Amino acid sequence: MQNKSMLEEAAELIASSSFTIALTGAGMSVDSGIPDFRSAGGLWERFDPMVYAHISSFISSPLKVWEMVAEMNRVVLAAQPNPGHLALAALEKLKRLHCVVTQNIDGLHQEAGNIDVIEFHGNGRRLICLECGASFNTADCTEKTKKAPLCKNCGSILKPDFVFFGESIPQEAFMRSTSMAARCEVILVVGTSATVTPANMLPDIARQNGAKIVELNLQKTLLTSRLTDIFLQGSSSEVLPILTDMVARKLK
Repeated sequence: MQNKSMLEEAAELIASSSFTIALTGAGMSVDSGIPDFRSAGGLWERFDPMVYAHISSFISSPLKVWEMVAEMNRVVLAAQPNPGHLALAALEKLKRLHCVVTQNIDGLHQEAGNIDVIEFHGNGRRLICLECGASFNTADCTEKTKKAPLCKNCGSILKPDFVFFGESIPQEAFMRSTSMAARCEVILVVGTSATVTPANMLPDIARQNGAKIVELNLQKTLLTSRLTDIFLQGSSSEVLPILTDMVARKLK
């Protein structure tokens, strides 16, 4: 069990903070049944991302890329928010979490109830047409076919609305997240080692502006010794509900 004094210290920081943000990664959704694509047995072990998840591959061979996307959709669309997602949504309702910046494409923060979610890598629950710009719900377009879905407006093959390798992070997501990091008093880093650019910039920006870093991961990361003020070890689905309950009690 997580050290209670560390949890109490983290809860006190969040309860007294006037502006807190969360940065979440793959570890946030593991307990929802979505494995880290980079881990052993993950998607990238079976599908070379440079072959199946690069934007140039989609443009040149969209049908081949959809072999990987269909496998990804099978997992992502079946997933439901876990207690960790629900805890972050509850923290927002307490007005002690002002924004979630996520590297995940599963949409589970929104499903759990978080309102302000900045998606660094887009959302796999949406599809877009690169030809006419139309947008569609992934489940509506894929549930009746195993083939690559076509745009209902122009007939082109649809692309998942997430960032492929070779594509840039959406400019608005980047600008808003760095602005939030510069404003926050506490940044809660959950389920990520925060080593992938540009998400890894956010803890540094927060620290440079005087924020405290609370990290929650199964194991210590490079961030732990470099920047973290409070390290909470464990599963986000187990630790976050406890942390949120502690914050709620301190606000009474």
